[in-house]
Amino acid sequence: MGMSWSQAMRRVIVPQSARVATPPLGNSFIGLVKDTSLAAAITVPELFQSAQRIAAVTYEPLVLYTEAAIIYLAFSSALSLLQSRMEARLGGHTSPLEVTR
Repeated sequence: MGMSWSQAMRRVIVPQSARVATPPLGNSFIGLVKDTSLAAAITVPELFQSAQRIAAVTYEPLVLYTEAAIIYLAFSSALSLLQSRMEARLGGHTSPLEVTR
């Protein structure tokens, strides 16, 4: 086709691979954000563990846990929105029939 290696990568290979790789990578990243509360099991300080520590002092666990849940919801929603926009942008040339199959 007369393209150099870098041109072939930029114009042919990377767009096709990005379209295929975006959904699973996005789902994995969102799952990673949601699973950060599991890090408390290995004593890594993070959002939920911080809420537990503050709740032990203030005796208001419901408010703190609700705030932690809202923060997790905000992160997950933002990442889901970003992923859906990336998928729409990368898959813009596919027909609706191909997407639903």
